[in-house]
Amino acid sequence: MHGFIPYGVYWSTPFAKWQGSLANLNSVRLAAHVGRQVLADKRVPLDQIDLGILGMTNPQKGSFYGLPWLTGMLGIDRVAGPTVQQACATSVRALQMASQELAGGTATCALLVMCDRMSNGPIVHYPDATAPGGNGITERWTLDNFAADPYAGKAMLETGENVAAKYGVTLAMQHELKLHRFEQYQAALANDRAFQRRYMVDAPIFDSSFRKQTGALSIDEGVFPTSAEGLARLKPVREGGTITFGAQTHPADGNAGAIVTTRERAAEMATDSGIEIELLGFGQARVEKAHMPMAPAPAALNALKHAGLTIADVDAVKTHNPFAVNDLAFAADTGFDWRKMNNYGSSIIWGHPQGPTGLRGVIELIEELVLRGGGVGVFTGCAAGDSGVATVLRVTDRRK
Repeated sequence: MHGFIPYGVYWSTPFAKWQGSLANLNSVRLAAHVGRQVLADKRVPLDQIDLGILGMTNPQKGSFYGLPWLTGMLGIDRVAGPTVQQACATSVRALQMASQELAGGTATCALLVMCDRMSNGPIVHYPDATAPGGNGITERWTLDNFAADPYAGKAMLETGENVAAKYGVTLAMQHELKLHRFEQYQAALANDRAFQRRYMVDAPIFDSSFRKQTGALSIDEGVFPTSAEGLARLKPVREGGTITFGAQTHPADGNAGAIVTTRERAAEMATDSGIEIELLGFGQARVEKAHMPMAPAPAALNALKHAGLTIADVDAVKTHNPFAVNDLAFAADTGFDWRKMNNYGSSIIWGHPQGPTGLRGVIELIEELVLRGGGVGVFTGCAAGDSGVATVLRVTDRRK
């Protein structure tokens, strides 16, 4: 049994820039506020939800309790489930887990909520009684892990440079791709953000105690205006390298959610029962040490293999692309034209909150396929540890 996503029963907030509008808000509590309102607006029968999956990478106060805390705040406090942490792979892993539970008969309707706050990341102190004076080790959860993979010993930026060198990717090629991605994102903003309004909901802004709402975030915050002239002025971040700040994404905050259920229930819950969304397969890959941006292509090819398809069967591709080199390597390895990928934007433009990044990409992929009249789509992306994950889905429009 494959998992089905009810058309329209998914959402994402705008993504807020690093240290921006959502920087002081507990991401689990914020996701609960958003999710409760969306589930009510979409008239989701809460009594049918029998599995919850919370995805997050950056710990927040209280997140030890994870999913049970979230579902309690959502008013479904008899719903249990796991909390998933797999960096940028979190969303796709959660989709796969929900599909497996459905196939195994242990659930019939799963609620997925993905949230993260890169801003104000936790500073963790690990006690060490054997150290002089009992001093321990302090880890800046976000910054230290961006700076060095404990296995590969390299910063994430260096994994991008390694792939650029391996594929012969120049600074000019990266800037060409980034400018094209920015132009694609403009299509999502056209006609008063008509594309984004198909799935995006406001993120309420509270004081840090969540006692008083002070506003709402309605649009992505932190998207930097991009032009060929502006990109040309940028120098590589690392001396002798090729990657500039313009050729990569920015850390962000936000949340997203979706329902995964059976074909019958998906049709009942959908905002338009004539559109069917079926999860066809999943794939993962791990590439050589310190070459993270190479991982999306083999992950996607594995997902297609499990779905009984090839890249020739794919109508649309969406990627999590923290570096421009990600998409250039993907195109080289699969033959899929990078200019035709990531219509309406991607994480290199709208930012990177980790946990919800992939789910927003999947949601945008679904809506792109609906506008095409249906078809097969692939979402793929890299994740910490030189790994990649992907999913293949089919949108069928029975209204035609």
